[in-house]
Amino acid sequence: MKLHLTTAANQNIVTGYGDDHIEVNKIRYSHGILLMADQLAPWGEAGLDGLGEADFAALLAYQPEVVVFGSGARMRFVHPRLTAALINAGIGVETMDTGAACRTYNILMGENRRVLAAMVL
Repeated sequence: MKLHLTTAANQNIVTGYGDDHIEVNKIRYSHGILLMADQLAPWGEAGLDGLGEADFAALLAYQPEVVVFGSGARMRFVHPRLTAALINAGIGVETMDTGAACRTYNILMGENRRVLAAMVL
């Protein structure tokens, strides 16, 4: 699916996605990513089942207001112990399928919220 959103030139936006990719600023990624308005990094490349507590705890360094977690083509929740460090720090974690996470990230980023999208394929 292609998405269209007008933002400042220096902000990362999701411009498309599918079951096998996420497109940011018209660049296609075929692996999981961490995405903020001003940052992009690989993440969760082993997929949902390869994620551990350390993967989620590392998100604290980004100091997000909320984490939008995209769990792949269908919504799957992770064990609460994986997100405990974020919850204990007062950071909201919203779980959804990766397509919904892409759309939600764009909306929250467009509202100038400090959102971090952590998405796997």
